[in-house]
Amino acid sequence: MNTSIVGKQFELTESIKEYVEKSFDALGKYGLDIISARCVISADERHGKKGFWAEFSINLAGINTVVVKQKDKDLYAAIDLAIDRISKVLRRLHDKNITHKHQDEIKENLVLPSVVEEDEIIPMELELYKPLEIEEALEKLKASKDIFLVFNDIDAKMRVLFKKKDGKFGLF
Repeated sequence: MNTSIVGKQFELTESIKEYVEKSFDALGKYGLDIISARCVISADERHGKKGFWAEFSINLAGINTVVVKQKDKDLYAAIDLAIDRISKVLRRLHDKNITHKHQDEIKENLVLPSVVEEDEIIPMELELYKPLEIEEALEKLKASKDIFLVFNDIDAKMRVLFKKKDGKFGLF
């Protein structure tokens, strides 16, 4: 992970740099692929009140950049609050990755019942591999025992072709 610590209108001391580096190291516990981390610390004095801005930008592989700005009277408090907010975002991303990995395992272990009741819904996989012309989809539906067919047409629009009770076909 590439790290960058910058001070704007503010002189960075070694203790501040070490504190921010330790904060960056704490973000590694989420197991996400962090490409780079940048911290910009700036002093702000408005209306006679002093304060500090801590802006963190975390670049993650395959995910948008996480940017957090935090202002506080105390520099270390601003850094801590910003790191807490970043940790919350990274924890959510980590939990999302873990949950999606386990859903694939659950899907593999899913056993469909052999006897189907009238109101029971059975999950099925759709075959949306290539776009079909409406005539091709009609022939495919006629050849199958299905009531409807979901497909993408040549214009990349998702369409539904269905059998009516009178033997004709409908198209959405």
